[in-house]
Amino acid sequence: MSEENKQPQDTRKDLDILNKMKNLPGGLVIIPLVIAVVLATFVPQVFQIGGYVTALFYEGNACMMGFFLIVCGSMIDIKQVGMPLYKGVIMTGTKFLLGVIVGLIVGKICGPEGFLGIAPFVLIAAITNSNGSLYISLSSQFGNATDTGAISILSLNDGPFFTLIALGATGLANIPIKSLIAVLVPLLIGFFWGNLDKGFRDACKTAQPIVTFFMTISIGAKTDVKTILTAGASGIVLGLISAATAVIFFFVINLLLPKKERNAMGAAIGTTALNSAMTPAAVAEADPSMEGMVSMATAQCATASIITLFLCPFITAAFDKWMQKKQKGIYSPEGWAYDKVKAN
Repeated sequence: MSEENKQPQDTRKDLDILNKMKNLPGGLVIIPLVIAVVLATFVPQVFQIGGYVTALFYEGNACMMGFFLIVCGSMIDIKQVGMPLYKGVIMTGTKFLLGVIVGLIVGKICGPEGFLGIAPFVLIAAITNSNGSLYISLSSQFGNATDTGAISILSLNDGPFFTLIALGATGLANIPIKSLIAVLVPLLIGFFWGNLDKGFRDACKTAQPIVTFFMTISIGAKTDVKTILTAGASGIVLGLISAATAVIFFFVINLLLPKKERNAMGAAIGTTALNSAMTPAAVAEADPSMEGMVSMATAQCATASIITLFLCPFITAAFDKWMQKKQKGIYSPEGWAYDKVKAN
């Protein structure tokens, strides 16, 4: 009897959960995000039982993101090192300029109070800051390693830096060199190891969906639906405005990319970072006259971050599906994802 016949057959039912999530547009981000936010809202204590559970699911975002950057860095071809830098610059620059333009126009027309209770500096804070964790999660499904590599530049908008520049508060606007280095180190580790070791690169490619799933849980674990009630309608409007910018970013950024590199990732920066909720306090420190706005502005930014966290994956997935249907950009015959169109 052959060795194959001696081995017992595995009769367990295969639910194929991972592949089903991967086939759902944005599934690897949306599904764990919904699970985490529901738990954080109704049974938040589940993330606080301590030990490995708290370390992984509540406090693990930074660690998981660092590991994810190693995984993605391993897939950056040394021959394409210029493209991540270029994408990062145009995404960061476009997001900054749009945020400043919107904020200044609202300030000019409506004054410092803004409209619907949304102050101009809050608009600038919400639009210029993007959710880096969500961006790199989406890049695993809708982009390639060069899109993920762009986070090393895009991470510069994480925090009050650009908002303070836009408002002229240069006394606190120091370039966060340490933060930039902290993002670059894991990317470089993956980059060098992946280019020196094909086996490591292949292993990272296999692990990427799993890391994405658990990293997204840790993103949503600190997000509570109750935050939306604090800011009310103004926070919801701010979130919808920020999410709507994804459409502008998609078209503008793709105009600046080579045709074979065009994809849906421009829309993936149409988010507001949760860290933007800390920006109003930094602005008030620079300009004490804004102290009275801090509480509402903080709740508005936090609400906008929640709304864009949910809407952005759907918007990005919709643009990706449209590009597949029209065979544009990466799905054109000269694009790297053309095989995916043929498979469908």
